[in-house]
Amino acid sequence: MTQGEHRSPGRRTVLGVAGAAVLGASTVLPAGTAQAAESRGRGHGHGFRSLPVPTVIAHRGASGYRPEHTLGSYQLALDLGAHVIEQDLVPTKDGHLVCRHENDITGTTDVADHPEFASRRTTKSVDGVSLTGWFTEDFTLAELKTLRAKERIPGTRQENTLYDGRWEIPTFEEVLRWAEREGRRRGREVWLHVETKHPTYFRALGLGLEERLAKLLRRYGRHRADSAVFLQSFEPSSIQRLAELVNSPRVVLLSAASSRPWDFVQAGDPRTVADLVTPAGLRWIASYAQGIGPTLDLVIPRDASGRLGTPTTLVRDAHAAGLILHPYTQRNENSFLPVDFRRGTDPNAYGDVFGALKTYLATGIDGIFSDNPDTALLAAADFTRS
Repeated sequence: MTQGEHRSPGRRTVLGVAGAAVLGASTVLPAGTAQAAESRGRGHGHGFRSLPVPTVIAHRGASGYRPEHTLGSYQLALDLGAHVIEQDLVPTKDGHLVCRHENDITGTTDVADHPEFASRRTTKSVDGVSLTGWFTEDFTLAELKTLRAKERIPGTRQENTLYDGRWEIPTFEEVLRWAEREGRRRGREVWLHVETKHPTYFRALGLGLEERLAKLLRRYGRHRADSAVFLQSFEPSSIQRLAELVNSPRVVLLSAASSRPWDFVQAGDPRTVADLVTPAGLRWIASYAQGIGPTLDLVIPRDASGRLGTPTTLVRDAHAAGLILHPYTQRNENSFLPVDFRRGTDPNAYGDVFGALKTYLATGIDGIFSDNPDTALLAAADFTRS
């Protein structure tokens, strides 16, 4: 049974709210320069505390339904009702910020099909991991614009391959323009959740992310404490640097408890994520950030069999430190769910997602990253009614 055969009828029902233009249409951004930042103050004075709780953050857009980090993915997420849309930022050779989950674009673009770029394939060490492929920092923006995005996990999300080649790699400035246009059309600001990827690695290459990001945030009026944007990173020093440049809300991302942020590794800081999620570690984060984005396993660990165990005290401790929590990532497929919420033997089929989300939301988290924002929104509505 293919993925499409398993879930098409229900999916059509859920996606019925999406605009027809999104369902395969190419998005074209208007030309023109940015208006003065102060004229973009729609929603000024509201801030992130005004967002619905639980907040649904579209992880790389509606990446469960469209190739990730494309304008098609972002547009569908917004049309489905996501409260916030996520972007991951990496730089080009000539210093532009583009939206890719990784600087390695081998699996998310058609770069391998371009013979003119065959010689760019190389092996690099990124945050201590050896990778072979093509990397954004070896391409100018003009060169990247000749590529097209494709589905990252086609074996799992076969239906998404229908859209391979439809969209190009967007720059973050293009996304800001898109968000501004959609905000005018909808009469409300479009919230973004923006991650600096591998900031220590890129700073060593002379491609520091934070200054470039701050410049764009100021240009588009998203540099204030009540701006409709979250800034996030797995490297605390990147968030500290951003705190010195802009007042936008900031979130420290947290991986597995035993891991160490790469900037800690480079600086010889012995602390692990386990140290950062202690009350003392959370107070330290609260001195320069407004929230954390922990992996869901830090909220409710899985046991050796892959089933959910007992919730930790992270939600209580973070709230005591004044921090909000936006854990990651909810996905609908069995292969991503805890064992106790999987249904059937097909790893690509949807499991009991609503049961899993109900369990996670009951811990008191303030929001959740989701590849399937329509699913998360329904679960959030169920939760708030209960």
